Amino acid sequence: MAKDLYEVLGVSKNASEDEIKKAFRKQARELHPDVNKAPDAEDRFKELNEAYDVLSDPNKRAQYDRFGTIPGAAGGGGGGYQYVDFEDLFGGGFGMGDLFSSFFGGAGGHAVTRKEGRDMGVGLRLTLEEVAAGAKKEIVYDRLAPCPDCEGTGLGADGKEVTCPDCQGRGRVVTVQHTFLGDMQTAQTCKTCGGTGTTIDNPCPECEGQGRVPDRQRVTVEVPVGIRDSQQLRLSGFGEAGMQGALAGDLIVTCRIQPHEFFERDGDNLHARANVSIVQATLGAEIEIDGIFEDEVVKVRIPEGCQNEQVVRVRGFGMPRFKSENRGDMYVHVNVVIPKKVSKKERELLEQLAEEMGDSVAEERTPLQKLRDVFN
Repeated sequence: MAKDLYEVLGVSKNASEDEIKKAFRKQARELHPDVNKAPDAEDRFKELNEAYDVLSDPNKRAQYDRFGTIPGAAGGGGGGYQYVDFEDLFGGGFGMGDLFSSFFGGAGGHAVTRKEGRDMGVGLRLTLEEVAAGAKKEIVYDRLAPCPDCEGTGLGADGKEVTCPDCQGRGRVVTVQHTFLGDMQTAQTCKTCGGTGTTIDNPCPECEGQGRVPDRQRVTVEVPVGIRDSQQLRLSGFGEAGMQGALAGDLIVTCRIQPHEFFERDGDNLHARANVSIVQATLGAEIEIDGIFEDEVVKVRIPEGCQNEQVVRVRGFGMPRFKSENRGDMYVHVNVVIPKKVSKKERELLEQLAEEMGDSVAEERTPLQKLRDVFN
């Protein structure tokens, strides 16, 4: 980011959000490798996309204006939202460059043009605490969005939809080849209208008649309490915009729950570990551990004679159940800690206990013997 980002986009430092978007789309159409065959077109397009990534976001732009650099820009995800793993449901990664490729190829070609927008997918990373309490997450992704200039119609000033002159509205063009075996007819998708049977007189210059443009979308996702890993949420109409006002696709959000440092989830139950002393394990005790909610304290009753790796169940302190007011249980795996060193008084008491229980124990070693043990 050595170059001035405003200079890369060709806008002033006082440019509005709409001006930045229009400048980006204009240059991106000129520099995209699909249409620009210059040797440096791809590098310039990447540079343009990086500049737009910063200046299209208010928080990153404010940091850039103040410091001239963007801390953590390579990782994305500042300012209270996060960029997410973006996977097109039809396969492969998908970014702004791919959107422009779809944009350039969306108005014609040999294949039948799909006017309805496709479903799109994002993977949303969540912590276990967010799943337990529910959360609102703002995510940022790239999509073909309705054109703001023509409101998605694809029509420019005095524009109108007309019957395709090449296929007369049929969407296919029939060609006849004369061969020595006779005339052979073949039908192909009309290249002019892409199989739709219509074209536009005076199309919108911003979207070239498609009614949609590549754009960066921000949307807030409400994560319900207790959602499971890989469970999906569907946001109607937030997928790829349809051409010329056709139905938009949906955005499918796949929830990815990150591993927790203390708890392990098993359905609606939680598993945790807790250390107890040999005295607590022998005599029984009540200990406290942190729960999944902030400031939640779970009291765990350790039974008398508790063994190492024994599991103690605490009802009602697991994960909240999906679409329910109930919770699962917590299973605490007990780890009996044997002290490596004891004081003189503690040793005397343990020796008395051993004598009472009829157990033979080793005699206390002298400091010199202990030193020899270390070196051996």
